[in-house]
Amino acid sequence: MKKKVLLAFSGGLDTSYCVKYLGEEKGYEVHTITINTGGFDAQEIAEIEKRAKNLGVASHKTVDETKNYYDKVIRYLIYGNILKNNTYPLSVSAERMSQALATAIYAREIKADAVAHGSTGAGNDQVRFDMILNILAPGVEIITPIRELKLSREEEISYLKSKGVDMNFEKAMYSVNKGIWGTSVGGKETLKSLGMLPEEAWPTQVTKKDSEEVKLTFVKGELTKINDKAFAHPTEAIQHLQSLAGPYGIGRDIHVGDTIIGIKGRVGFEAAAPMVIIKAHHALEKHVLTKWQLSWKDQLSQFYGNWLHEGQYLDPVMRDMEAFLTKSQDNVTGDVHVQLFPYRFQVMGIHSEFDLMSSKFGKYGEMNLGWTGDDVKGFTKIFGNQTVIYHQVTESAKKG
Repeated sequence: MKKKVLLAFSGGLDTSYCVKYLGEEKGYEVHTITINTGGFDAQEIAEIEKRAKNLGVASHKTVDETKNYYDKVIRYLIYGNILKNNTYPLSVSAERMSQALATAIYAREIKADAVAHGSTGAGNDQVRFDMILNILAPGVEIITPIRELKLSREEEISYLKSKGVDMNFEKAMYSVNKGIWGTSVGGKETLKSLGMLPEEAWPTQVTKKDSEEVKLTFVKGELTKINDKAFAHPTEAIQHLQSLAGPYGIGRDIHVGDTIIGIKGRVGFEAAAPMVIIKAHHALEKHVLTKWQLSWKDQLSQFYGNWLHEGQYLDPVMRDMEAFLTKSQDNVTGDVHVQLFPYRFQVMGIHSEFDLMSSKFGKYGEMNLGWTGDDVKGFTKIFGNQTVIYHQVTESAKKG
């Protein structure tokens, strides 16, 4: 009997190549799984399933991980206001964790002899997938044709054409990974240190020209309403906000970062909803949290984002930090007003019952109501006392 291989299948160029190569060149019985993390609608899922069958797979399964992806990963990216290198909302790196976890579970279910994925040898995904598979499916062989054969996209296209595969090869010149927390776009322009993706490469085209205001309602750090419209689950709110902000071209950028394997890399991305949510959430936090809550959150969040980016989601320290981040959201409840414009947005302000910028205690730069001038004089003397002592002792010692 043929050995059984499970391939994580997106329907793109790399994984389409893998189906043909594994089945026809290596003689495997190829089974495919597509993990939807909010990037595919029903029509796109149907097209991916059709493509898998047309390529000749033995079976295909679609798993919707969108809500699970939010519950286990995205909520903490929001709680932590996490942007890699102050730019990138970890769109692909975060969703790869959900995809790898679901793939490992299904591989055990169908008793696969091997698991395959379409990662190259020059990126982060190979490490993320391999680590999760090694932890959750120990002993199962991992096959990565694109990495092992060191293939270029042009070579993949040529091979598929020789096999009579019909797909949009012009579109395949760009590597697009779409999920609920953003879409990455890679192409020839991102292989160099200088260059921007052309307009036609962006999945969401700019169709809105006039500005509009949106009100985001957070309850304990989670987005629950937009313009007073309630949603059953935060994923629905994220998708709705994406439909409002995406057509403005908001959230487009190029991320330059350090890969897990030690090289620099560039990738384009569009993430309208994630960028608006993170900035709005952070604005609310600055009003309702104390300075030391904000300070420690920043430090832990940076580590959490970096460790997630490097595929270490299953490290138990991640659960410890998630507990801290969750507790920090107790008072992060209120409305944030955001103005949307073509290619940009502006946070206008917040309203919250937990707002620490309360006029009951004073107005910054104008007057205070909670203390007197004499209180400040005494506080200032004590607050700077050790520094005063340092300078007086140092000056005395220098004079001998």
